[in-house]
Amino acid sequence: MDSLALAVEFVAALLTLSGITYGVMALAGARTFERDAKKRVASGFAPDVSILKPVKGVDPRMYAGFVSHCRQQYAGEIELLFGVRSLEDAAVADVARLRVEHPDISIRLVECPLVLGANGKVASLAQMLPQARFEHVVVNDSDIVVSPMYLTKVIEPFADEAVGLVTVPYIGLAAKSLWSKLEALGISTDFMAGVFTARKLENGIRFGLGSTLATTKTALAKIGGFEALVDQLADDYELGARLAAVGYRVELVHEVVATTVPAYTLRGFCEHQLRWARSTRDSRRMGYIGLGVTYVLPWALACVLASGGALWSFSLLSLALLVRVSMALTVGVGILRDGQVLRDIWLLPLRDCFGLFFWAWSYASDVVVWRGERFRLKRGVLNRV
Repeated sequence: MDSLALAVEFVAALLTLSGITYGVMALAGARTFERDAKKRVASGFAPDVSILKPVKGVDPRMYAGFVSHCRQQYAGEIELLFGVRSLEDAAVADVARLRVEHPDISIRLVECPLVLGANGKVASLAQMLPQARFEHVVVNDSDIVVSPMYLTKVIEPFADEAVGLVTVPYIGLAAKSLWSKLEALGISTDFMAGVFTARKLENGIRFGLGSTLATTKTALAKIGGFEALVDQLADDYELGARLAAVGYRVELVHEVVATTVPAYTLRGFCEHQLRWARSTRDSRRMGYIGLGVTYVLPWALACVLASGGALWSFSLLSLALLVRVSMALTVGVGILRDGQVLRDIWLLPLRDCFGLFFWAWSYASDVVVWRGERFRLKRGVLNRV
């Protein structure tokens, strides 16, 4: 029994030290991203752009997101294409309102009735792309809210023809529910920290973020267009991976956008977190194995318990807490400018415990729930259960 207790204590301490090491790496990744962003020189490149927004129903803050795209301080011409499965969709009225309020912007509605695969959003994009007038296209979700300089910063990197995809960091605007706050906190302090770490370790990124996928028709044609992704759950990740595989560079630019986090019930929160976890596990299998150590606070607490409250374990817990809070403040507040992090920082231990739980639970099955439907996920492909 003494040997078993010692082994548990050793493993908990080792995992805590690994989590602290990861936190230091994340801080270094964030610093590198900030430094590289400051070095970037404006190219002045501003070709005409088609913005593709698949919509389904009406989401909170959705119309505010639409309006933010119409208020761009951009030198080139802009057109906005909204894709709906049916002209009876509730979002059609908002698009009509937008056209009335912004007559200076080319705004069109595209009906996308064909069911090309399990991923309805990508199926809509495949039907919208032929309607786009311009070579450069930007895709983002219906509720994304952007700054007036968004397009300028996202399109400028395409002055280099080696760039095939541009993506951006994002924050989640939480509702009042605890589960919504936990997810928003995770986006700003876990997920984006992981993106910056991957960027540093891999000398760049080879995936996209659904917050923004800016690319060209030429690049899309080289990977089979959106049609090649209609059964992919992590279509944003896969788009970047496939463009990188054919020789294009993926750029992450310092232009933070915002998405809406729903007022989840516990069940909705668990389903969404599991979908994210299983999608990440499926996309980055080897890297995902190590993700468990990044949730350092539960490991540090386990170390205190396993050691019987030894003084050294409390020192380790203090160090883990210092690194975790530093990472949250550096990434969430310093880079993303997310004021919610300061409000909800006391939830970090609970967020880490849930993160570790979902990481472990993700290995229990390949089933995900998406928009109320159940799918089995295998090598990125969705199959209805």
